[in-house]
Amino acid sequence: MGRKGLFDLEKHFAFYGAYHSNPVNILIHTVFVWPIFFTSLVLFYFTPSICELLSFQPQCFLARHGLFLNLSFFFALLYAVFYVCMDIKAGSLAGLLCMVCWVGASWLARHLGFSLAWKVVLAAQLVCWTGQFLGHGVFEKRAPALLDNLVQAFLMAPFFVLLEVLQTVFGYEPYPGFHASVKRE
Repeated sequence: MGRKGLFDLEKHFAFYGAYHSNPVNILIHTVFVWPIFFTSLVLFYFTPSICELLSFQPQCFLARHGLFLNLSFFFALLYAVFYVCMDIKAGSLAGLLCMVCWVGASWLARHLGFSLAWKVVLAAQLVCWTGQFLGHGVFEKRAPALLDNLVQAFLMAPFFVLLEVLQTVFGYEPYPGFHASVKRE
Protein backbone atom coordinates (compact mmCIF):
# COMPACT_ATOMS: atom_id res chain seq x y z
CA MET A 1 0.00 0.00 0.00
CA GLY A 2 2.94 2.33 0.67
CA ARG A 3 5.39 3.89 -1.72
CA LYS A 4 8.51 2.11 -2.90
CA GLY A 5 12.13 3.17 -3.10
CA LEU A 6 13.31 6.33 -1.38
CA PHE A 7 9.85 7.15 0.01
CA ASP A 8 9.02 3.64 1.27
CA LEU A 9 7.78 4.54 4.74
CA GLU A 10 7.38 0.90 5.78
CA LYS A 11 10.99 0.10 4.93
CA HIS A 12 12.35 3.20 6.67
CA PHE A 13 10.15 2.75 9.73
CA ALA A 14 11.07 -0.95 10.00
CA PHE A 15 14.80 -0.12 9.76
CA TYR A 16 14.60 2.62 12.36
CA GLY A 17 12.17 0.70 14.56
CA ALA A 18 14.47 -2.32 14.67
CA TYR A 19 16.85 -0.20 16.73
CA HIS A 20 14.17 1.27 18.98
CA SER A 21 11.98 -1.28 20.72
CA ASN A 22 12.66 -0.48 24.38
CA PRO A 23 10.05 1.96 25.78
CA VAL A 24 12.64 3.92 27.81
CA ASN A 25 14.88 4.33 24.78
CA ILE A 26 11.89 5.44 22.69
CA LEU A 27 11.04 8.01 25.38
CA ILE A 28 14.64 9.24 25.42
CA HIS A 29 14.50 9.67 21.65
CA THR A 30 11.14 11.41 21.88
CA VAL A 31 12.70 13.96 24.23
CA PHE A 32 16.05 14.44 22.48
CA VAL A 33 15.66 13.98 18.70
CA TRP A 34 13.82 17.21 17.84
CA PRO A 35 16.19 19.35 19.97
CA ILE A 36 19.10 17.90 17.97
CA PHE A 37 17.34 18.93 14.75
CA PHE A 38 16.49 22.37 16.17
CA THR A 39 19.98 23.13 17.46
CA SER A 40 21.51 21.99 14.17
CA LEU A 41 19.35 24.59 12.45
CA VAL A 42 20.59 27.20 14.94
CA LEU A 43 24.18 26.48 13.92
CA PHE A 44 23.33 26.36 10.19
CA TYR A 45 21.77 29.83 10.52
CA PHE A 46 25.28 31.25 10.44
CA THR A 47 26.03 29.91 6.96
CA PRO A 48 25.83 32.34 4.03
CA SER A 49 22.43 32.74 2.42
CA ILE A 50 21.95 32.00 -1.26
CA CYS A 51 21.47 35.74 -1.77
CA GLU A 52 24.88 36.48 -0.22
CA LEU A 53 26.54 33.86 -2.38
CA LEU A 54 24.98 35.41 -5.49
CA SER A 55 25.69 38.98 -4.31
CA PHE A 56 21.97 39.70 -4.33
CA GLN A 57 20.46 41.58 -1.40
CA PRO A 58 16.68 41.31 -1.49
CA GLN A 59 14.68 43.42 0.89
CA CYS A 60 11.98 40.83 1.28
CA PHE A 61 9.73 40.18 4.22
CA LEU A 62 11.72 37.12 5.33
CA ALA A 63 15.12 38.85 5.32
CA ARG A 64 13.77 41.81 7.27
CA HIS A 65 12.76 39.36 9.99
CA GLY A 66 16.05 37.47 10.11
CA LEU A 67 14.92 34.55 7.98
CA PHE A 68 17.46 33.76 5.30
CA LEU A 69 17.66 31.14 2.58
CA ASN A 70 20.75 29.50 4.09
CA LEU A 71 21.66 25.93 5.05
CA SER A 72 19.25 26.12 7.97
CA PHE A 73 16.36 26.82 5.61
CA PHE A 74 17.40 24.23 3.04
CA PHE A 75 17.82 21.46 5.63
CA ALA A 76 14.42 22.25 7.14
CA LEU A 77 12.87 22.31 3.66
CA LEU A 78 14.57 19.04 2.64
CA TYR A 79 13.29 17.27 5.74
CA ALA A 80 9.80 18.78 5.33
CA VAL A 81 9.47 17.75 1.68
CA PHE A 82 10.84 14.27 2.38
CA TYR A 83 8.31 13.73 5.17
CA VAL A 84 5.36 14.98 3.09
CA CYS A 85 6.38 12.65 0.26
CA MET A 86 6.42 9.70 2.66
CA ASP A 87 3.01 10.33 4.24
CA ILE A 88 0.79 13.28 3.41
CA LYS A 89 -0.93 13.57 6.82
CA ALA A 90 1.83 12.96 9.35
CA GLY A 91 4.38 14.27 6.84
CA SER A 92 2.55 17.58 6.60
CA LEU A 93 2.60 17.91 10.37
CA ALA A 94 6.29 16.96 10.45
CA GLY A 95 7.00 19.40 7.62
CA LEU A 96 5.22 22.15 9.52
CA LEU A 97 7.27 21.31 12.62
CA CYS A 98 10.47 21.47 10.53
CA MET A 99 9.62 24.92 9.25
CA VAL A 100 8.58 26.11 12.72
CA CYS A 101 11.94 24.84 13.97
CA TRP A 102 13.64 26.85 11.20
CA VAL A 103 11.82 30.04 12.23
CA GLY A 104 12.51 29.44 15.92
CA ALA A 105 16.15 28.49 15.34
CA SER A 106 16.64 31.58 13.17
CA TRP A 107 15.14 33.80 15.85
CA LEU A 108 17.26 32.22 18.59
CA ALA A 109 20.46 32.36 16.53
CA ARG A 110 19.89 35.99 15.58
CA HIS A 111 19.32 36.98 19.20
CA LEU A 112 22.17 34.94 20.68
CA GLY A 113 24.77 35.77 18.05
CA PHE A 114 27.37 33.27 16.92
CA SER A 115 29.69 33.69 19.92
CA LEU A 116 26.99 32.42 22.31
CA ALA A 117 24.90 30.29 19.93
CA TRP A 118 27.63 27.77 19.20
CA LYS A 119 28.11 27.22 22.95
CA VAL A 120 24.38 26.66 23.47
CA VAL A 121 24.28 24.31 20.48
CA LEU A 122 27.32 22.39 21.71
CA ALA A 123 25.86 21.95 25.20
CA ALA A 124 22.45 20.88 23.86
CA GLN A 125 23.97 18.49 21.33
CA LEU A 126 26.21 16.91 23.98
CA VAL A 127 23.29 16.38 26.36
CA CYS A 128 20.99 15.04 23.65
CA TRP A 129 23.53 12.71 22.04
CA THR A 130 24.73 11.44 25.41
CA GLY A 131 21.13 10.67 26.38
CA GLN A 132 20.54 8.79 23.16
CA PHE A 133 23.74 6.75 23.36
CA LEU A 134 22.94 5.89 26.98
CA GLY A 135 19.45 4.89 25.88
CA HIS A 136 20.89 2.50 23.33
CA GLY A 137 23.63 1.14 25.58
CA VAL A 138 21.69 0.80 28.83
CA PHE A 139 18.10 0.14 27.72
CA GLU A 140 18.16 -1.03 24.12
CA LYS A 141 21.45 -2.93 24.49
CA ARG A 142 22.08 -2.35 20.81
CA ALA A 143 24.18 0.06 18.79
CA PRO A 144 22.25 3.03 17.36
CA ALA A 145 20.93 2.97 13.79
CA LEU A 146 23.32 5.71 12.73
CA LEU A 147 26.21 3.23 12.88
CA ASP A 148 24.58 1.16 10.11
CA ASN A 149 23.03 3.87 7.96
CA LEU A 150 23.97 7.41 8.93
CA VAL A 151 21.84 9.26 6.37
CA GLN A 152 18.71 7.20 6.97
CA ALA A 153 19.09 7.47 10.76
CA PHE A 154 19.47 11.26 10.69
CA LEU A 155 16.72 11.79 8.15
CA MET A 156 14.21 9.41 9.73
CA ALA A 157 14.76 10.17 13.44
CA PRO A 158 12.45 13.20 13.76
CA PHE A 159 9.72 11.56 11.66
CA PHE A 160 10.03 8.26 13.52
CA VAL A 161 9.60 10.05 16.84
CA LEU A 162 6.58 11.97 15.57
CA LEU A 163 4.97 8.80 14.17
CA GLU A 164 5.56 7.03 17.49
CA VAL A 165 3.85 9.87 19.38
CA LEU A 166 0.96 10.03 16.91
CA GLN A 167 0.50 6.27 17.08
CA THR A 168 0.71 6.13 20.89
CA VAL A 169 -1.51 9.14 21.60
CA PHE A 170 -3.99 8.99 18.70
CA GLY A 171 -3.62 5.46 17.30
CA TYR A 172 -2.47 6.99 14.01
CA GLU A 173 -1.45 4.79 11.10
CA PRO A 174 -0.47 6.17 7.68
CA TYR A 175 -2.87 3.56 6.31
CA PRO A 176 -4.78 0.64 7.86
CA GLY A 177 -2.44 -2.20 8.74
CA PHE A 178 0.73 -0.09 8.56
CA HIS A 179 2.11 -1.13 11.95
CA ALA A 180 1.30 -4.79 11.31
CA SER A 181 3.17 -4.59 7.99
CA VAL A 182 6.15 -2.96 9.67
CA LYS A 183 6.30 -5.67 12.32
CA ARG A 184 6.36 -8.33 9.58
CA GLU A 185 9.37 -6.68 7.90
